[in-house]
Amino acid sequence: MGIRRYAMLAAVALASVSVSGLPASAEDVTISVWSLDRDIQPAPNLIKDFNALNTGIKVEYRQIQFDDVVSEAMRAFSTGQAPDIIAVDNPEHALFASRGAFLDLTDMIAKSDVVKVENYFPGPLASTMWDGRNYGIPKATNTIALYYNKDMFRAKGLDPDKPPQTWDELVEAARKLADPSANVYGLAFSAKANEEGTFQFLPWAQMAGASYENINADGAVKALDTWKTIIGEKLASPDTLTRSQWDSTGTFNSGNAAMAISGPWELDRMIAEAKFDWGVALLPVPQEGAERSSAMGDFNWAIFASTKHPQEAFKVLEYFVSQDDRMFKDFGQLPARSDIAIPETGEPKKDAALKVFAEQLKYAKPRGPHPEWPKISKAIQDAIQAALTGQMSSKDALDQAAEKIKAVLG
Repeated sequence: MGIRRYAMLAAVALASVSVSGLPASAEDVTISVWSLDRDIQPAPNLIKDFNALNTGIKVEYRQIQFDDVVSEAMRAFSTGQAPDIIAVDNPEHALFASRGAFLDLTDMIAKSDVVKVENYFPGPLASTMWDGRNYGIPKATNTIALYYNKDMFRAKGLDPDKPPQTWDELVEAARKLADPSANVYGLAFSAKANEEGTFQFLPWAQMAGASYENINADGAVKALDTWKTIIGEKLASPDTLTRSQWDSTGTFNSGNAAMAISGPWELDRMIAEAKFDWGVALLPVPQEGAERSSAMGDFNWAIFASTKHPQEAFKVLEYFVSQDDRMFKDFGQLPARSDIAIPETGEPKKDAALKVFAEQLKYAKPRGPHPEWPKISKAIQDAIQAALTGQMSSKDALDQAAEKIKAVLG
Protein backbone atom coordinates (compact mmCIF):
# COMPACT_ATOMS: atom_id res chain seq x y z
CA MET A 1 0.00 0.00 0.00
CA GLY A 2 0.67 2.77 0.42
CA ILE A 3 1.74 0.48 2.83
CA ARG A 4 4.57 -1.01 0.81
CA ARG A 5 7.64 -2.15 2.70
CA TYR A 6 11.27 -2.71 1.77
CA ALA A 7 14.46 -3.66 3.78
CA MET A 8 18.05 -4.53 2.82
CA LEU A 9 21.50 -6.04 3.66
CA ALA A 10 24.66 -4.34 2.47
CA ALA A 11 28.36 -4.39 3.19
CA VAL A 12 30.69 -1.48 2.73
CA ALA A 13 34.46 -1.68 2.35
CA LEU A 14 36.86 1.15 2.91
CA ALA A 15 40.11 0.83 0.98
CA SER A 16 43.30 2.74 1.65
CA VAL A 17 42.06 5.61 -0.50
CA SER A 18 40.42 8.52 1.34
CA VAL A 19 36.71 8.92 0.48
CA SER A 20 34.97 12.32 0.69
CA GLY A 21 36.36 13.19 4.04
CA LEU A 22 36.56 9.62 5.32
CA PRO A 23 39.95 8.69 6.79
CA ALA A 24 42.17 6.43 4.71
CA SER A 25 42.21 2.85 5.97
CA ALA A 26 44.56 -0.02 5.25
CA GLU A 27 41.71 -2.53 5.59
CA ASP A 28 38.34 -2.76 3.94
CA VAL A 29 35.30 -2.09 6.13
CA THR A 30 32.12 -4.14 5.69
CA ILE A 31 28.75 -2.46 6.36
CA SER A 32 25.51 -4.42 5.98
CA VAL A 33 22.11 -3.11 4.77
CA TRP A 34 18.69 -4.87 4.80
CA SER A 35 15.65 -4.02 2.66
CA LEU A 36 12.54 -5.56 1.13
CA ASP A 37 13.51 -4.26 -2.30
CA ARG A 38 13.50 -6.76 -5.15
CA ASP A 39 15.81 -6.58 -8.15
CA ILE A 40 13.65 -4.00 -9.94
CA GLN A 41 13.46 -1.72 -6.89
CA PRO A 42 15.86 0.92 -5.55
CA ALA A 43 18.09 -0.73 -2.95
CA PRO A 44 19.94 -3.40 -4.97
CA ASN A 45 20.31 -1.09 -7.95
CA LEU A 46 21.60 1.87 -5.97
CA ILE A 47 24.07 -0.42 -4.22
CA LYS A 48 25.28 -1.82 -7.53
CA ASP A 49 25.83 1.71 -8.85
CA PHE A 50 27.55 2.80 -5.65
CA ASN A 51 29.93 -0.14 -5.76
CA ALA A 52 30.79 0.65 -9.37
CA LEU A 53 32.20 3.99 -8.22
CA ASN A 54 35.03 2.15 -6.43
CA THR A 55 35.10 4.71 -3.65
CA GLY A 56 36.81 2.37 -1.25
CA ILE A 57 33.47 1.52 0.35
CA LYS A 58 31.94 -1.80 -0.71
CA VAL A 59 28.23 -2.43 -0.11
CA GLU A 60 26.57 -5.86 0.04
CA TYR A 61 22.82 -6.40 -0.02
CA ARG A 62 20.36 -8.72 1.67
CA GLN A 63 16.67 -8.80 0.83
CA ILE A 64 14.34 -9.78 3.69
CA GLN A 65 10.59 -10.40 3.79
CA PHE A 66 8.01 -7.83 4.82
CA ASP A 67 6.52 -9.89 7.63
CA ASP A 68 9.99 -10.50 9.10
CA VAL A 69 11.35 -6.95 9.18
CA VAL A 70 10.52 -6.02 12.77
CA SER A 71 11.05 -9.39 14.43
CA GLU A 72 14.24 -10.27 12.57
CA ALA A 73 15.76 -6.81 12.88
CA MET A 74 15.05 -6.53 16.60
CA ARG A 75 16.37 -10.03 17.22
CA ALA A 76 19.52 -9.20 15.23
CA PHE A 77 20.03 -6.00 17.22
CA SER A 78 19.60 -7.72 20.58
CA THR A 79 22.16 -10.40 19.65
CA GLY A 80 24.71 -8.02 18.16
CA GLN A 81 24.04 -9.22 14.61
CA ALA A 82 22.22 -6.17 13.23
CA PRO A 83 23.09 -4.74 9.82
CA ASP A 84 24.53 -1.25 9.54
CA ILE A 85 21.64 0.12 7.45
CA ILE A 86 18.01 -0.94 7.23
CA ALA A 87 14.85 0.27 5.50
CA VAL A 88 11.77 0.08 7.75
CA ASP A 89 8.12 0.87 7.16
CA ASN A 90 7.56 4.42 8.39
CA PRO A 91 5.06 3.63 11.22
CA GLU A 92 7.56 1.18 12.71
CA HIS A 93 10.43 3.68 12.81
CA ALA A 94 9.56 4.99 16.28
CA LEU A 95 9.57 1.47 17.72
CA PHE A 96 13.28 1.12 16.91
CA ALA A 97 14.25 4.71 17.70
CA SER A 98 12.52 4.71 21.11
CA ARG A 99 14.41 1.57 22.14
CA GLY A 100 17.82 2.95 21.24
CA ALA A 101 18.19 0.63 18.25
CA PHE A 102 18.72 3.41 15.70
CA LEU A 103 21.58 5.87 15.57
CA ASP A 104 20.72 9.54 16.18
CA LEU A 105 21.55 11.18 12.83
CA THR A 106 20.63 14.74 13.81
CA ASP A 107 24.18 16.11 13.93
CA MET A 108 25.34 14.23 10.83
CA ILE A 109 22.37 15.57 8.85
CA ALA A 110 23.04 19.11 10.10
CA LYS A 111 26.58 18.92 8.69
CA SER A 112 25.62 17.18 5.45
CA ASP A 113 25.77 18.94 2.09
CA VAL A 114 23.50 16.25 0.62
CA VAL A 115 20.73 15.60 3.16
CA LYS A 116 18.64 18.74 3.65
CA VAL A 117 15.66 18.34 5.97
CA GLU A 118 13.91 21.34 4.41
CA ASN A 119 13.64 19.43 1.12
CA TYR A 120 11.36 16.73 2.53
CA PHE A 121 7.58 16.69 2.72
CA PRO A 122 6.57 17.24 6.38
CA GLY A 123 4.89 13.84 6.79
CA PRO A 124 7.79 11.60 5.71
CA LEU A 125 10.26 13.70 7.68
CA ALA A 126 8.09 13.55 10.83
CA SER A 127 8.05 9.76 10.63
CA THR A 128 11.85 9.66 11.12
CA MET A 129 11.71 11.76 14.30
CA TRP A 130 11.64 10.66 17.92
CA ASP A 131 11.83 12.90 20.97
CA GLY A 132 12.80 15.86 18.79
CA ARG A 133 15.74 14.08 17.16
CA ASN A 134 16.21 12.63 13.69
CA TYR A 135 16.74 8.87 13.54
CA GLY A 136 16.48 8.26 9.83
CA ILE A 137 16.07 9.59 6.32
CA PRO A 138 12.90 9.10 4.23
CA LYS A 139 13.47 6.62 1.41
CA ALA A 140 10.32 7.09 -0.68
CA THR A 141 6.68 7.91 -0.02
CA ASN A 142 3.13 7.39 -1.22
CA THR A 143 -0.38 8.50 -0.35
CA ILE A 144 -4.00 8.01 -1.37
CA ALA A 145 -6.50 10.01 -3.40
CA LEU A 146 -9.83 9.52 -5.20
CA TYR A 147 -9.90 7.71 -8.55
CA TYR A 148 -13.12 8.19 -10.52
CA ASN A 149 -14.63 6.87 -13.76
CA LYS A 150 -15.35 9.88 -15.97
CA ASP A 151 -17.44 7.83 -18.41
CA MET A 152 -19.77 6.74 -15.59
CA PHE A 153 -19.99 10.34 -14.38
CA ARG A 154 -21.13 11.42 -17.85
CA ALA A 155 -23.62 8.56 -18.14
CA LYS A 156 -25.26 9.52 -14.83
CA GLY A 157 -25.37 13.24 -15.59
CA LEU A 158 -22.45 14.18 -13.33
CA ASP A 159 -19.75 16.61 -14.45
CA PRO A 160 -16.57 14.58 -15.16
CA ASP A 161 -14.51 17.69 -14.46
CA LYS A 162 -16.05 18.19 -11.01
CA PRO A 163 -15.35 15.15 -8.82
CA PRO A 164 -16.72 15.17 -5.25
CA GLN A 165 -15.08 17.76 -3.01
CA THR A 166 -16.80 16.97 0.31
CA TRP A 167 -17.98 13.86 2.13
CA ASP A 168 -21.63 14.70 1.40
CA GLU A 169 -20.84 15.13 -2.28
CA LEU A 170 -18.98 11.81 -2.28
CA VAL A 171 -21.92 9.94 -0.76
CA GLU A 172 -24.40 11.65 -3.09
CA ALA A 173 -22.27 10.85 -6.14
CA ALA A 174 -21.93 7.23 -4.98
CA ARG A 175 -25.72 6.99 -4.72
CA LYS A 176 -26.17 8.27 -8.28
CA LEU A 177 -23.41 6.08 -9.68
CA ALA A 178 -24.29 2.81 -7.95
CA ASP A 179 -26.12 0.48 -10.33
CA PRO A 180 -26.91 -2.92 -8.73
CA SER A 181 -28.47 -4.22 -11.97
CA ALA A 182 -25.11 -3.74 -13.70
CA ASN A 183 -23.11 -4.91 -10.66
CA VAL A 184 -21.61 -1.44 -10.22
CA TYR A 185 -20.87 0.00 -6.79
CA GLY A 186 -20.50 3.72 -6.20
CA LEU A 187 -17.18 3.47 -4.35
CA ALA A 188 -14.39 0.99 -3.65
CA PHE A 189 -12.02 1.28 -0.68
CA SER A 190 -10.47 -0.97 1.96
CA ALA A 191 -11.73 -1.24 5.53
CA LYS A 192 -9.81 -4.46 6.11
CA ALA A 193 -8.90 -5.39 9.69
CA ASN A 194 -5.20 -4.76 9.23
CA GLU A 195 -2.93 -1.75 8.70
CA GLU A 196 -4.65 -1.02 5.38
CA GLY A 197 -7.91 -0.23 7.16
CA THR A 198 -6.14 2.22 9.48
CA PHE A 199 -4.22 3.65 6.53
CA GLN A 200 -7.49 4.47 4.76
CA PHE A 201 -9.53 5.64 7.76
CA LEU A 202 -7.07 7.80 9.69
CA PRO A 203 -7.00 10.64 7.10
CA TRP A 204 -10.80 10.92 7.36
CA ALA A 205 -10.54 11.29 11.14
CA GLN A 206 -7.67 13.78 10.84
CA MET A 207 -9.54 15.95 8.33
CA ALA A 208 -12.40 16.16 10.83
CA GLY A 209 -10.12 17.31 13.66
CA ALA A 210 -9.40 13.97 15.32
CA SER A 211 -6.14 12.09 15.74
CA TYR A 212 -5.03 8.70 17.02
CA GLU A 213 -4.71 10.25 20.51
CA ASN A 214 -8.28 11.56 20.21
CA ILE A 215 -9.87 8.91 18.00
CA ASN A 216 -13.37 9.29 19.50
CA ALA A 217 -13.67 13.02 18.72
CA ASP A 218 -16.93 14.08 17.06
CA GLY A 219 -15.23 14.38 13.67
CA ALA A 220 -13.96 10.81 13.77
CA VAL A 221 -17.44 9.59 14.71
CA LYS A 222 -18.84 11.48 11.72
CA ALA A 223 -16.16 9.91 9.50
CA LEU A 224 -17.01 6.38 10.62
CA ASP A 225 -20.73 7.12 10.33
CA THR A 226 -20.09 8.16 6.73
CA TRP A 227 -18.33 4.87 6.07
CA LYS A 228 -21.24 3.11 7.76
CA THR A 229 -23.71 4.86 5.45
CA ILE A 230 -21.69 3.84 2.40
CA ILE A 231 -21.57 0.18 3.48
CA GLY A 232 -25.15 0.13 4.83
CA GLU A 233 -26.63 1.48 1.59
CA LYS A 234 -24.48 -0.96 -0.40
CA LEU A 235 -22.74 1.93 -2.15
CA ALA A 236 -19.59 -0.12 -1.61
CA SER A 237 -19.25 -3.88 -1.69
CA PRO A 238 -19.80 -5.79 1.58
CA ASP A 239 -16.36 -7.33 1.14
CA THR A 240 -14.86 -3.87 1.65
CA LEU A 241 -14.32 -5.15 5.21
CA THR A 242 -12.11 -8.01 4.06
CA ARG A 243 -10.50 -6.91 0.80
CA SER A 244 -7.13 -5.19 0.39
CA GLN A 245 -6.61 -1.87 -1.34
CA TRP A 246 -5.17 -3.76 -4.32
CA ASP A 247 -8.25 -5.99 -4.64
CA SER A 248 -10.65 -3.11 -4.03
CA THR A 249 -9.03 -1.04 -6.76
CA GLY A 250 -9.32 -4.05 -9.06
CA THR A 251 -13.09 -3.65 -8.69
CA PHE A 252 -12.75 -0.13 -10.05
CA ASN A 253 -10.44 -1.21 -12.89
CA SER A 254 -12.92 -3.84 -14.03
CA GLY A 255 -15.74 -1.28 -14.23
CA ASN A 256 -17.57 -2.61 -11.17
CA ALA A 257 -17.05 0.55 -9.06
CA ALA A 258 -17.41 4.15 -10.18
CA MET A 259 -14.86 5.55 -7.71
CA ALA A 260 -12.01 4.15 -5.66
CA ILE A 261 -9.72 5.41 -2.90
CA SER A 262 -6.20 4.19 -3.57
CA GLY A 263 -2.63 5.22 -4.26
CA PRO A 264 -0.12 5.97 -7.02
CA TRP A 265 1.15 2.38 -6.96
CA GLU A 266 -2.01 1.57 -8.98
CA LEU A 267 -1.26 3.88 -11.90
CA ASP A 268 0.52 1.43 -14.20
CA ARG A 269 -2.13 -1.24 -13.56
CA MET A 270 -4.81 1.37 -14.23
CA ILE A 271 -3.23 2.26 -17.57
CA ALA A 272 -3.08 -1.43 -18.52
CA GLU A 273 -6.48 -2.57 -17.24
CA ALA A 274 -8.96 0.32 -17.15
CA LYS A 275 -10.85 0.45 -20.46
CA PHE A 276 -12.52 3.77 -19.70
CA ASP A 277 -11.78 7.46 -19.15
CA TRP A 278 -10.65 8.09 -15.57
CA GLY A 279 -9.18 10.80 -13.40
CA VAL A 280 -7.79 11.39 -9.90
CA ALA A 281 -8.88 14.01 -7.36
CA LEU A 282 -7.80 15.03 -3.87
CA LEU A 283 -9.56 13.20 -1.03
CA PRO A 284 -12.90 14.83 -0.24
CA VAL A 285 -12.99 16.85 2.99
CA PRO A 286 -15.73 16.91 5.69
CA GLN A 287 -16.95 20.28 4.46
CA GLU A 288 -15.69 23.01 2.19
CA GLY A 289 -12.63 24.74 3.65
CA ALA A 290 -11.82 21.93 6.09
CA GLU A 291 -8.28 20.83 6.81
CA ARG A 292 -6.88 18.33 4.33
CA SER A 293 -5.07 15.15 5.22
CA SER A 294 -4.02 11.92 3.61
CA ALA A 295 -2.32 8.66 4.44
CA MET A 296 1.43 8.28 4.11
CA GLY A 297 3.18 5.05 3.24
CA ASP A 298 6.57 3.63 2.27
CA PHE A 299 9.92 3.27 3.98
CA ASN A 300 12.70 5.14 5.76
CA TRP A 301 16.44 4.51 5.87
CA ALA A 302 18.07 4.15 9.28
CA ILE A 303 21.47 3.23 10.70
CA PHE A 304 21.59 0.81 13.61
CA ALA A 305 23.15 2.18 16.79
CA SER A 306 25.38 -0.91 16.92
CA THR A 307 27.24 -0.07 13.71
CA LYS A 308 31.00 0.07 14.08
CA HIS A 309 31.25 2.41 11.10
CA PRO A 310 28.65 5.19 11.44
CA GLN A 311 30.49 7.66 9.20
CA GLU A 312 30.84 5.15 6.37
CA ALA A 313 27.23 4.06 6.71
CA PHE A 314 26.08 7.67 6.55
CA LYS A 315 28.15 8.18 3.38
CA VAL A 316 26.18 5.33 1.81
CA LEU A 317 22.90 7.00 2.82
CA GLU A 318 24.13 10.27 1.34
CA TYR A 319 24.69 8.49 -1.95
CA PHE A 320 21.17 7.05 -1.84
CA VAL A 321 19.76 10.53 -1.19
CA SER A 322 21.83 11.94 -4.07
CA GLN A 323 19.94 9.53 -6.36
CA ASP A 324 16.44 10.54 -5.25
CA ASP A 325 15.71 12.10 -8.63
CA ARG A 326 15.82 8.53 -10.04
CA MET A 327 13.24 7.25 -7.55
CA PHE A 328 10.28 7.70 -9.89
CA LYS A 329 12.01 7.64 -13.27
CA ASP A 330 13.84 4.35 -12.66
CA PHE A 331 11.74 2.62 -9.98
CA GLY A 332 8.23 4.08 -10.17
CA GLN A 333 8.30 5.30 -6.56
CA LEU A 334 7.51 8.82 -5.39
CA PRO A 335 10.46 10.65 -3.81
CA ALA A 336 9.79 11.88 -0.28
CA ARG A 337 11.09 15.30 -1.28
CA SER A 338 9.16 18.38 -2.36
CA ASP A 339 12.14 19.78 -4.27
CA ILE A 340 12.11 16.98 -6.86
CA ALA A 341 9.54 17.32 -9.62
CA ILE A 342 7.95 14.15 -10.98
CA PRO A 343 9.05 13.91 -14.63
CA GLU A 344 6.45 13.72 -17.39
CA THR A 345 5.77 10.15 -18.52
CA GLY A 346 4.14 11.01 -21.85
CA GLU A 347 0.92 9.30 -20.68
CA PRO A 348 -1.58 12.18 -20.14
CA LYS A 349 -3.82 10.41 -17.59
CA LYS A 350 -0.83 9.24 -15.55
CA ASP A 351 0.83 12.67 -15.62
CA ALA A 352 -2.38 14.38 -14.51
CA ALA A 353 -2.80 11.83 -11.72
CA LEU A 354 0.77 12.27 -10.52
CA LYS A 355 0.22 16.01 -10.16
CA VAL A 356 -2.74 15.27 -7.87
CA PHE A 357 -0.75 12.80 -5.79
CA ALA A 358 2.10 15.32 -5.50
CA GLU A 359 -0.42 17.88 -4.20
CA GLN A 360 -1.95 15.32 -1.82
CA LEU A 361 1.49 14.56 -0.37
CA LYS A 362 1.63 18.08 1.03
CA TYR A 363 -1.10 17.05 3.48
CA ALA A 364 -0.02 13.44 4.14
CA LYS A 365 0.58 12.63 7.81
CA PRO A 366 2.49 9.74 9.39
CA ARG A 367 0.77 7.05 11.43
CA GLY A 368 2.10 7.96 14.85
CA PRO A 369 5.00 8.27 15.27
CA HIS A 370 4.67 6.03 18.32
CA PRO A 371 6.66 2.95 19.40
CA GLU A 372 3.44 1.05 20.12
CA TRP A 373 1.81 1.89 16.81
CA PRO A 374 0.67 -1.70 16.05
CA LYS A 375 -1.43 -1.73 19.25
CA ILE A 376 -2.87 1.71 18.48
CA SER A 377 -3.68 0.67 14.93
CA LYS A 378 -5.33 -2.56 16.12
CA ALA A 379 -7.67 -0.57 18.37
CA ILE A 380 -8.71 1.56 15.38
CA GLN A 381 -9.15 -1.50 13.15
CA ASP A 382 -11.36 -3.18 15.75
CA ALA A 383 -13.53 -0.07 15.97
CA ILE A 384 -13.97 0.09 12.20
CA GLN A 385 -15.01 -3.57 12.05
CA ALA A 386 -17.38 -3.31 15.03
CA ALA A 387 -19.15 -0.28 13.55
CA LEU A 388 -19.35 -1.46 9.96
CA THR A 389 -20.66 -4.92 10.91
CA GLY A 390 -23.39 -3.36 13.06
CA GLN A 391 -22.07 -4.71 16.35
CA MET A 392 -21.69 -1.21 17.82
CA SER A 393 -22.50 2.38 16.98
CA SER A 394 -19.62 4.42 15.59
CA LYS A 395 -19.50 6.42 18.82
CA ASP A 396 -19.38 3.35 21.08
CA ALA A 397 -16.79 1.63 18.87
CA LEU A 398 -14.51 4.67 18.85
CA ASP A 399 -15.01 5.25 22.59
CA GLN A 400 -13.79 1.71 23.13
CA ALA A 401 -10.82 2.31 20.82
CA ALA A 402 -9.98 5.51 22.68
CA GLU A 403 -9.86 3.62 25.99
CA LYS A 404 -7.53 0.99 24.50
CA ILE A 405 -5.28 3.68 23.04
CA LYS A 406 -5.26 5.63 26.31
CA ALA A 407 -3.97 2.50 28.04
CA VAL A 408 -1.19 2.19 25.45
CA LEU A 409 -0.23 5.84 25.72
CA GLY A 410 -0.16 5.62 29.51
